[in-house]
Amino acid sequence: MVDIATRVYNHKWKIDPIVRSLIDTDFYKLLMCQSVFRNKPDTQVTFSLINRSTHIPLAKLIDEGELREQLDHIRSLSLSRGESTWLRGNTFYGKRQMFRPDFMEWFEGMRLPPYHLERKGDQYELTFEGKWHEVMLWEIPALAVLMELRSRAALGPMGKFELQVLYARAMTRVWEKIEALREVDNLSIADFGTRRRHSYLWQDWCVQAMHEGLGNAFTGTSNCRIAMMRELEAIGTNAHELPMVYAALADDDAELARAPYDVLSDWHDEHEGNLRIILPDTYGTKGFLDHAPDWLAGWTGIRVDSGDPATAAQTAIDWWRARGEDPTTKRVIFSDGLDVDKIKELHAQFAGKAKVSFGWGTLLTNDFRGLVPKDALAPFSLVCKAVSANGRPTVKLSDNPNKAMGPADEIARYKRVFGVGEQDAQQVIV
Repeated sequence: MVDIATRVYNHKWKIDPIVRSLIDTDFYKLLMCQSVFRNKPDTQVTFSLINRSTHIPLAKLIDEGELREQLDHIRSLSLSRGESTWLRGNTFYGKRQMFRPDFMEWFEGMRLPPYHLERKGDQYELTFEGKWHEVMLWEIPALAVLMELRSRAALGPMGKFELQVLYARAMTRVWEKIEALREVDNLSIADFGTRRRHSYLWQDWCVQAMHEGLGNAFTGTSNCRIAMMRELEAIGTNAHELPMVYAALADDDAELARAPYDVLSDWHDEHEGNLRIILPDTYGTKGFLDHAPDWLAGWTGIRVDSGDPATAAQTAIDWWRARGEDPTTKRVIFSDGLDVDKIKELHAQFAGKAKVSFGWGTLLTNDFRGLVPKDALAPFSLVCKAVSANGRPTVKLSDNPNKAMGPADEIARYKRVFGVGEQDAQQVIV
């Protein structure tokens, strides 16, 4: 097992690049990339870094030269033979050859496209422009780099013993969470913590701890490289990015209203089984389900990622019943701002009503709250989103208005088209 504190103290960043592989990314990114490669190969998209926690002055904390060095390193990466063999030959969700030969041939020769970095006050403006299936692969590594450089800025002044004690305390905290989760009968939980992790080494440690501590209740990790290295299941389906870009490409309101379902129609053509998970909250969960075609009711389950999770889950259960489906055969995956108490609460509320699963993110892989002075390692909300497609702005409404993004006039238009009324604002934790 890696001695993380010693590695941090030695500051050997040259042998510890933040992103070590093109598959040091979330599994759903590769699944979505293959779908985009097939269905929207010529779409031009811009991604942009968005720091929702503006009190964190990233440009003050992170040296621009070091940031560029890490980003340039990522551009030098290519798929290794072992990684290609794993993607081509492994069984994912019970399906062999999840990734098609034409996609794999492209991916094996791919290098990430250029980036644009500029300091704006105390923040960085980081954008990526190009073909959708190329620039989309920047999202996860870009976030990982910014999050870890911020961690390194806080850890830099610490001595060897201080670091040893810090990581001992953080490890104890993770293990105590695992022990608390052992009390939950029939728990199903996965690591979703790549994008806002403390560091790669720390995420890897957390995944190993979850695997040992929870056994079969731990179903896998969203991180492809860790899944490959630790021989675990790679977990993931799709994200808001798909409906956001499809919606931006719509030529009128009628096409806009159909866009979220067109996404899933294309997805349906590629995948079966557990990959048929609906993410309904991009433009409001209730409206999405109210207007959904009947064939979507036959899908495996739903992922809850914003707003009040209990309300969204109950809305889905009621919808399945209204469409003649048995909710107890469906899966509800909770994935927004989870920690142990919320996991236990939601499991107790919905176990038996549906198959309940959890995708545990930032508060698994980056919970150093209260462990250093001025809480300098507290997690914060950093995202990298598609902000335009073929020159048109993207919009996300969410079930939480505090997570909405896009120009004000377009947000108003989308609310009208999708029938989104008043929403209850929820604190954005991570």
